[in-house]
Amino acid sequence: MMQWDSLLQQVETRLDESSPDSRRLFHGRGRCFEGLEQVCVDSFHPALLVTFFEEHQEEEALCERLWQLAESRGYLGVAAQRRYLKGAPVAWHRGQPLASPVARRGELRFPLTFERQNVGFFLDIEPGRRWLERQVKAQADTENLKLLNLFAFTCAFSAVARAAGDLEVVNVDVNRGVLNRGRENHTFNQLPLKGIKFLQLDALREFNRFDRRGPFQLAVVDPPTRQKGSFDVGEHYGKLLQLLPGCLAERADLLVVMNSPRHSEAHFRELIESADSRFEVVARLPQHPDFPDRDPDAALKMLHVRFHRR
Repeated sequence: MMQWDSLLQQVETRLDESSPDSRRLFHGRGRCFEGLEQVCVDSFHPALLVTFFEEHQEEEALCERLWQLAESRGYLGVAAQRRYLKGAPVAWHRGQPLASPVARRGELRFPLTFERQNVGFFLDIEPGRRWLERQVKAQADTENLKLLNLFAFTCAFSAVARAAGDLEVVNVDVNRGVLNRGRENHTFNQLPLKGIKFLQLDALREFNRFDRRGPFQLAVVDPPTRQKGSFDVGEHYGKLLQLLPGCLAERADLLVVMNSPRHSEAHFRELIESADSRFEVVARLPQHPDFPDRDPDAALKMLHVRFHRR
């Protein structure tokens, strides 16, 4: 019988912290909790989302226990996503289904889609969004400040940057659907769209379709580990990094991300520095405390990289 005690204890503790922002309440995927490696629980108040990456006994019992914790704290429903089933279906187990769930981040709201495997907002990349906010504010006096956002997904980085200051943003993704959701994320938060571009392009193969929109003083490169028919971090990341200097400003700050547990931080640093000698890895951003990981090399790797054109 599955023992949920350590999970429930952590969820209850984090619920009592009363953070209004969306957050991960339990992160089993970091392999810090034996027997619970394939379970995660996220708060998208007033919805609670539990994700099962493998089948567990007593999944219904866990949803019931979570509802007992959540209902008294103002939550309206508990949903479960089963990644081990085709299509990663979501079912509402307790309370009432939320027609329009959102991720909350300070004053910003990001509409979610529980009907898809990726709901539309990644919680673990939050240190990167905070880094970008600081960069935009620090460069507020830069003339024609521009951000290149590659593999933009639903363009949360773009929305955060525009909320932080006045700049131009070029969002690039191969998927038109997520770019449309990215545009909606801006309008939903009443962020001006002037100077914000949403380009449906292959970041690597169609580089020459957006490189002339620079030069960019800021860039975010956050690819999926594998994008079928388009991008594989092991095969293509180095090639993309070799192209990037062609559209960067004389000096640029980049957030370069690796989400593959099979590639170590040392390998990632070597990949970046060997792509172009003008790249300097400044620091690895600290892991979000809601995402503890037994092996730092397997965790999400977010590197601040500086470029100097010599």
